[in-house]
Amino acid sequence: MYWFVKPLSGSQILSWAMLLGSILMAGHAVYLLRRTGRPNGSIEKTTELVTGGVYRYIRHPLYASLILLGWGSALKYPSWLALGLAGAGTLLLFWTAYFEERELLGRFGQRYLDYMRATKMFLPFVV
Repeated sequence: MYWFVKPLSGSQILSWAMLLGSILMAGHAVYLLRRTGRPNGSIEKTTELVTGGVYRYIRHPLYASLILLGWGSALKYPSWLALGLAGAGTLLLFWTAYFEERELLGRFGQRYLDYMRATKMFLPFVV
């Protein structure tokens, strides 16, 4: 069970922080989508643009939580396969977010464009 070998090593501490951050971010994002997004059926079809909470800093916290999950898992026992899968997953989530943003621009128009200019995709102040 590699997840608990050398629990105080730097990569293990970073990994646990990323995994915990993933869970917390996903839970917070889903809560906000349900509470303020006024979903029409599923949380993927919100009728209101959500810009509070974690959405104040990043546009795609659910995708960011998946990126944290992938890299946090890969760091538990780093191998070329694990790191390659985390990298591929990250690229696919960037691609998915790009297409989702086209849909959101169509749904929310100028409001979403202004929101895009004010926030980053996945990592506050960086990406």
